[in-house]
Amino acid sequence: MTKLEVLKQYFGYDSFREGQEELIDAILSGQDVLGIMPTGAGKSICYQVPAMILPGLTVVISPLISLMKDQVGALNQAGIPAAYINSSLSAQDYFETLDLAKSGRYKILYIAPERLEVESFFEIANSCEISFVAVDEAHCVSQWGQDFRPSYLKIHRFIESLPKRPVVGAFTATATKRVRDDIVTLLQLVFPKTLVTGFDRPNLYFETHQSLPSKINFIIDYVKNHPNQSGIIYCISRKQVEKVHNALCDEGISATRYHAGLSQEERRRNQDAFIYGDKLVMVATNAFGMGIDKSDVRFVIHHGMPKSLEAYYQEAGRAGRDGLKSDCILLYSSQDVNINKMLIDQNVGNPELSTAEQKAIHQKDLERLKIMTFYSTTTDCLRDYILKYFGEAGCGHCDNCSNCLVEAEEIDVTNEARKLVACVAVTGEKCGQMMLFDYVRGQPDDKLDMFHLTGKKGYGCLKDSSVRRLREILGHLIRNGYLQTDEYNKPILTEHSHDILSETVVMKVTKERKKRMKNRQRAKAVANESTDLFELLRKKRSELALKEKMPPYIIFSDKTLHEMAAEQPLTEKDFLDLSGVGEHKCEKYAGEFIPIIRKYVQEH
Repeated sequence: MTKLEVLKQYFGYDSFREGQEELIDAILSGQDVLGIMPTGAGKSICYQVPAMILPGLTVVISPLISLMKDQVGALNQAGIPAAYINSSLSAQDYFETLDLAKSGRYKILYIAPERLEVESFFEIANSCEISFVAVDEAHCVSQWGQDFRPSYLKIHRFIESLPKRPVVGAFTATATKRVRDDIVTLLQLVFPKTLVTGFDRPNLYFETHQSLPSKINFIIDYVKNHPNQSGIIYCISRKQVEKVHNALCDEGISATRYHAGLSQEERRRNQDAFIYGDKLVMVATNAFGMGIDKSDVRFVIHHGMPKSLEAYYQEAGRAGRDGLKSDCILLYSSQDVNINKMLIDQNVGNPELSTAEQKAIHQKDLERLKIMTFYSTTTDCLRDYILKYFGEAGCGHCDNCSNCLVEAEEIDVTNEARKLVACVAVTGEKCGQMMLFDYVRGQPDDKLDMFHLTGKKGYGCLKDSSVRRLREILGHLIRNGYLQTDEYNKPILTEHSHDILSETVVMKVTKERKKRMKNRQRAKAVANESTDLFELLRKKRSELALKEKMPPYIIFSDKTLHEMAAEQPLTEKDFLDLSGVGEHKCEKYAGEFIPIIRKYVQEH
């Protein structure tokens, strides 16, 4: 079969997305590859299509048990023989899977990296013809990545141990230049075809909020205004998860929770409830989400700021995997910085690294936290900020983030800026942000009294300024190098602080939020519309999912159901023309959905 025949027959698509064909061609020609593609761009197609063409077995190395289960389920649904090996299997299932792999039953075998050196698997691997090894979440091999896993460092030893070196492919969604170099070196890729398709996700809308009166009330209002939509709410701590989850449940919202303080059984049960659609909203720490392939997540809200832009983009990117319009909203408060810094300081680190290396990683973590803080407080285009961080040309103005969709004006804040910098100096750099704001506004503060700062020069010099405006100006000063923050997030002077005496400080401030562009509203209305036919099709999908004990989106994505409702196919030939419907799925499900469509058409 040709690559296009495999794509159409098994996956139901007529053409490849950007970058897919280029990587597939390289793999089929025997060349190693490194693919950096955003979430939802179809990385898995890049190794699943070659697997059906190359002889023997393709081994996919992934750290994510839930992703293995989902992808194997989806492959089996498409008629592709696949299986997985990880700690969730019983001993009997494990050895049965090994025997079937040895007999040539499977084309694709997913395995956790920790299992590569298990003797029983090692024996099977040396007796099978392994033509291709795909490393998913490849950034985990780098100590400079946000998800470093020591088990990934052993992958190259496994590949070297095979009787014949297979083609090796590495794939990830987020990787800076330094992490990409590490992937090539540590996995020992040989002259790899490297392809970075870009980090932009045009279907995602980005929004930030600072110092809301109540984050929980914002979340409740948002969820109520988006009924029947699936979403994830990330919290920094377990305590926050419990608080937000309880508040949502008290409002009658269909929500569940996930964090490391729950038993393994409850985490599994809650995760399944979310994936299968029994619960619409998941409230979780960052322990949840890696490998969750749920395609119809319409929003991701961060109750607090993550530790890095890599982590944020990965977590926010779990929205809209099906390509439909989705929201990514970050609720920031200055306390988030202190909590994250504490978590960074408490991180034990990898004992296999030297003291100097661990110190360098700690400093890098603090730098990433600072960059994430700038994202949370910037008034510039949020998409532009993300793209530039990952080394991609920025868009300047995306018209699809909260900062681009506000009325803005540039104002001269030189007077306030000079007074803030002067007061940092006068107070001996002893004040945290809120303490500094209390000082310049002349507000009573026990800590100011303790340090004998009340009444000193500059005390009350900005008494008419709001905390919000002072926070905006302070953020601008830090971003532009007039001030910086120390390890305790206190504003301190820099070598450029003195320059403010001779320079004009102009800052962009927001006026009144505009309504989102009409075309965005129209597109989102189409994406979220609950037409009668769509609801009938979704109900049928849920029935089939319950019967077959699999997540509904593995049968068909929301995107395919929307297309089905719009195109209203009445024959198997027309059904097969739908995006995401391959021959196996057409044969299996056309008889389930076409009668519903035919009845609807007749009645309307």
